[in-house]
Amino acid sequence: MLLPVSGVGMNSTMDDMNLIQQAQRHHLVRELGEELDLEIGPGDDASFANTPLIGGPPREPSSEEHDETKQMVMVSQLPSDDQDMSKMQASKRKKKVVKRWREEWADTYKWAYVDVKEGTARIFCSVCREYGRKHRRNPYGNEGSRNMQMSALEEHNNSLLHKEALRLQMASKDKIIVDKPIYVKALMSKTAGSIVEAALKRDPHEIEFIQSVQEVVHALERVIAKNSHYVNIMERLLEPERIIIFRVPWVDDRGETHVNRGFRVQFNQALGPCRGGIRFHQSMTLSIAKFLGFEQTLKNALSPYKLGGAAGGSDFDPKGKSDNEIMRFCQSFMNEIYRYLGPDKDLPSEEMGVGTREMGYLFGQYRRLAGHFQGSFTGPRIFWSGSSLRTEATGYGLVFFAQLMLGDMNKELKGLRCVVSGSGKIALHVLEKLIVYGALPITVSDSKGYLVDEDGFDFMKISFLRDIKAQQRSLRDYSKTYARSKYYDEAKPWNERCDVAFPCSSQNEIDQADAINLVNSGCCILVEGSNMPCTPEAVDVLRKANILIAPAMAAGAGGVVAGELELNHECNLINWSAEDFESKLQEAIKQTYQRAIKAATDFGYQKESPEALVHGAVISAFLTIAHAMTDQGCV
Repeated sequence: MLLPVSGVGMNSTMDDMNLIQQAQRHHLVRELGEELDLEIGPGDDASFANTPLIGGPPREPSSEEHDETKQMVMVSQLPSDDQDMSKMQASKRKKKVVKRWREEWADTYKWAYVDVKEGTARIFCSVCREYGRKHRRNPYGNEGSRNMQMSALEEHNNSLLHKEALRLQMASKDKIIVDKPIYVKALMSKTAGSIVEAALKRDPHEIEFIQSVQEVVHALERVIAKNSHYVNIMERLLEPERIIIFRVPWVDDRGETHVNRGFRVQFNQALGPCRGGIRFHQSMTLSIAKFLGFEQTLKNALSPYKLGGAAGGSDFDPKGKSDNEIMRFCQSFMNEIYRYLGPDKDLPSEEMGVGTREMGYLFGQYRRLAGHFQGSFTGPRIFWSGSSLRTEATGYGLVFFAQLMLGDMNKELKGLRCVVSGSGKIALHVLEKLIVYGALPITVSDSKGYLVDEDGFDFMKISFLRDIKAQQRSLRDYSKTYARSKYYDEAKPWNERCDVAFPCSSQNEIDQADAINLVNSGCCILVEGSNMPCTPEAVDVLRKANILIAPAMAAGAGGVVAGELELNHECNLINWSAEDFESKLQEAIKQTYQRAIKAATDFGYQKESPEALVHGAVISAFLTIAHAMTDQGCV
């Protein structure tokens, strides 16, 4: 069997591949159309020279090749001495073979690579990292047997396991899975570095989670230096209390069956029952679920309400699905997870891809399975609970937090240019409250690009944006109605001139280049609407430029506050007015801001420092959790 090695991680030359007996001394094809030397050695079957290459169409041997094969067969009939001499001559003879691989096979080969397993070279799948019998249609086939020489890789690619892995990979925009290098920050103390090193050793492939751990440990360096006891607390905190991974089968409107993967990470319950979002997005992984759960644990600890943290979701994409398909998926998801939920255990809330409709379906199935109405999920349920501003709480809280930061600088939002990313629930409510405060929000974005309106958005334009999103149209349609606006494909809004930035899209949406653009655009404050929106390199750029950063765990506390007000008995009996609810939200955001500032100053950070709020929020949240974990013992 002859294999090209254009796939990920393959060496330039792979001699003496022990994969198949008849191909032990054949150089592998490096590029399409490259020449291949076939050296026929002692013990090889001469007919192997006429064997078509993998993926190539069958062909008849030429007259020259036929004569050569006939000659070698005649040699095999000579006496033993003459036969040995003929074999030695045959072993020195080389045959040039030129083979142009078919295009449809060229794409297949990039999903395979060669690596050594237990001293033997094996063909691995680049998607699922498996090899051999796990990928064979014939599970009893011998890896190096004569009858398998034609296409071990073809057998691999035709296996159901590989096809499923390939399908999942194609769903992520046809990108080959490549392990991204993890950016490791230089820590001042060896003790703090040992915590990150242990996390890297335990979960080396969970990039988002490791990034979150590094940021938290970096903020806690001074705390750990004062009390080494916190090292053990941190090591326990970084391991979730419970991780649930399960399959979610569902049937679409055509009657076809699909399977997605579900996650729920109950990270820590030292302060109380878990609260945390459910995300439905095709990029959802265990690493993201852990990172979201870890961030939620700290966010809940920093809020006025003492709660545990959790997160979860699925790699299901609700876009383009009918209401019935989404309902069936949500019911299947809840069939597995309901036994871990409850008012004293864990109550989920909405996140990316999960809104009013999804939360309603999830709660309906939970109520049916649990047999009671207790523990209604936190979510926009105006008709079945009293909080009238639940959907707006997170977005409004971000603007309240920005106003507090500007107030300490003797400034206000009025007249400031604000750049907002995203166009979901949080982003649009940020626009609303910015308009109320007299600011000039000029951008929103989606997965394909961003929209800028130099005149700024108003309430009528925001209503139009909501209609566009509800109809699942592109933001590009906005510019057809408002001539002064423009939509930029495959771009981000961070190069627009601004005073305040509100990233409200997803994690790591601001990279190093985007951070440089923000600095050059005149940005002075960045308020994190999404969890961990900046890469570590971007954070370094922003801090060196003295841009104040409001961390999501503090600025995004509005959702936590609204959820607890919603579940509060008093709130359920009284129909809160919008003014009363907003007043309570502002007070809770103010308490969160003050706690973060106080913790920062207690550990020597200047209030004007760009690191003050970030480090102060982490310190305050961690100390709250650490004290509870210490009191409860090693559990």
